[in-house]
Amino acid sequence: MKDSMKTTLAKDPGTNRAWWIVDAQDRVLGRMATRIANRLRGKDKPNYTPHVDTGDFVIVINADKVKLTGKKEENKIYRRYSGWRSGLKETSAATMRKQHPDRIVKTAVRGMLPKNRLSRTHLGRLKVYAGEAHPHAAQQPKPENFS
Repeated sequence: MKDSMKTTLAKDPGTNRAWWIVDAQDRVLGRMATRIANRLRGKDKPNYTPHVDTGDFVIVINADKVKLTGKKEENKIYRRYSGWRSGLKETSAATMRKQHPDRIVKTAVRGMLPKNRLSRTHLGRLKVYAGEAHPHAAQQPKPENFS
C-alpha cells in the first residue's frame, strides 16, 4: 500500500494570540497597512489556512504621524455614505488627520483584508491610537520591525 500524504489544518488559537506593536511615525501608510493586514490574518505563520482565523493582535501607535506619499495629503478623499439622498460625505486626508487620525490607518488596513465575515473579526483585533499611549501594556506586545 502507498504512503499517503496528510494535510494538517490549523486550529483557532483562541486566547493564545501574540500581541504586536507598530509605531506608525514616518512609515508609509500603504506598506505598513499591508504588513498589519498579514499579521491580522496570520499569513506570516507556517500553519496559515485561509478559512481559519490564526492571526494576532496588532496595536498601532502614533497614527497621526503616518506618512502619505506624493500629494495624497491634499488630493486623497475619504468617502462615506449615510444611505439617505444626498448623504455622501467627502473628507480630505488632511482633515481626516486632524479630526480622526486613527481612521486613516483603519481604513487602509480594512482595504487590504478580504471582503468577508472573517475580516470583521480580524479588524476587531486591530487597535489604533493617535498618540504614544495605549492601554495594552499588560499584554506585553512585541515590537514589529519592518526591515
